[in-house]
Amino acid sequence: MTSELVPRILISADRSSSGKTTISMGIMAALKARGYAVQPFKVALDYIDPEYHTEIAGRRSRNLDGYLMGEEGVIDVFSHACTSLETCGKPAEIAVIEGVRGLYEGLAADSDIGSTAQISKILKCPVIMVINARSMTRSCAALVKGFVSFDPDVNIAGVILNNIGSKRHAEKAVAAIESTTGVPVIGIVARNPDMDFWSRELGLIPIPEGRKTYDRFSERIELIQKTVMESVDLDKLIQIAETAAPIQIPKKSRFEGRKAEAGDDAAAEVGTEAGADAGAETGEIPPKIGVAFDEAFNFYYPDNMDLILAEGAEIELFSPIRDDKIPDVDALYIGGGTPEIFAMELSRNESMKASIQKASTAGMPIFAESAGMNYLTNKMTIKSKDAPDVSFKMAGIFDCTTVYGSGKRVVTYTNGTFEKDTPIGKKGAAFIAHEFHHSILEDISDDIEYTIDISRGFGIKDKKDGMVVNNTIGTYVHYHGSSYTDFAKVFVESARAYQRKKR
Repeated sequence: MTSELVPRILISADRSSSGKTTISMGIMAALKARGYAVQPFKVALDYIDPEYHTEIAGRRSRNLDGYLMGEEGVIDVFSHACTSLETCGKPAEIAVIEGVRGLYEGLAADSDIGSTAQISKILKCPVIMVINARSMTRSCAALVKGFVSFDPDVNIAGVILNNIGSKRHAEKAVAAIESTTGVPVIGIVARNPDMDFWSRELGLIPIPEGRKTYDRFSERIELIQKTVMESVDLDKLIQIAETAAPIQIPKKSRFEGRKAEAGDDAAAEVGTEAGADAGAETGEIPPKIGVAFDEAFNFYYPDNMDLILAEGAEIELFSPIRDDKIPDVDALYIGGGTPEIFAMELSRNESMKASIQKASTAGMPIFAESAGMNYLTNKMTIKSKDAPDVSFKMAGIFDCTTVYGSGKRVVTYTNGTFEKDTPIGKKGAAFIAHEFHHSILEDISDDIEYTIDISRGFGIKDKKDGMVVNNTIGTYVHYHGSSYTDFAKVFVESARAYQRKKR
């Protein structure tokens, strides 16, 4: 089935730190202010930028990764997101995709797989290049011309100049680009350090933390929106977005079967559409999955939540920081985040830790992903160059210590195979996923059982991952259900089996 879906635009750059994230957010905000239902996307498996997109657009931002998902998976995620009603009660009217790194950066030097360019070709999407024009005028033209000629199948349809210092600076750069490349300059954004967001080692400050920590958080978003509305020709941008060609929609979506009702506030916060109850037709009680969601744990892919719902489960949120205990559920999903920032609060909540320990001992399926795994170790030690090490007692399910501040930083694709049955994967199942962490595990007990063999990536130790205690699995691997398609099915099956066992 061929479909035009919605007008769409992809915002890219020649490299990181060109300003594409800020400008993408501003474009989303400006289009929403015009009354558009804006569907945001982020190329690659990032969590934090999509949180900002969601906050600004009011629709859940989705990740698109050509290496992990393949062409059909990318189109399926894109189509599902654009046609979802979300909390506004209508499908998307325009899509804005933020690229990752430079336009052509991907998995390998001789291929566009995993790159922003690959996504632009899969979705037949025109590209707007953001150029950091600081200290450049005519060289901007050389840069644009090189990017245009590098791959003729990538449609670079416009340029936004960022970090412009003066009117004369802008005039020279625009004249050079348009006269030598024919690509129109549709935006000129002046230098303004107040448009920068707060960040640290692994990127922007997550939204739930930012809302609570910075008084001028909303004000910063408003400034970016105002700047883009004044600096970018939105009419021209919309015209370019409308030139996107039709794409072939998969005959069967991975998201089929989900029955959702928009507007559930708790589920929408973590990125789910609530109300899925595939078991209702058979009279079966849907299993409930508790999802940890607060300032410490908020790295989740919305598609994973939708796929869990599509398998007939329900989702209930809880806070390891503030709640006394876990909710009455049949499985737990403790995802990624920044628990090191809230280590003291997590450590002090003894009743929550005790309730998780009790659930684990009882055999409840618990999936602890990266930061979630760190929370379930014996203790968390935070190292600093300028102060003594500080340690906090954690949940104590995995017999090892989490260390932050070691200097190690891992961001990579991961390939692996389950060597044994686990709550999220059966023996022999292979996956492509992602690692994204700056913690390590030390003092790992010799009795720890590993269930995942890593062929690409690092894992926990010696290419091993997937620590299992009882029916609790901890892993540094971040899974996306549109890539590792067994994830939601196996996890919900595990929850359903535990539900039956409790009866």
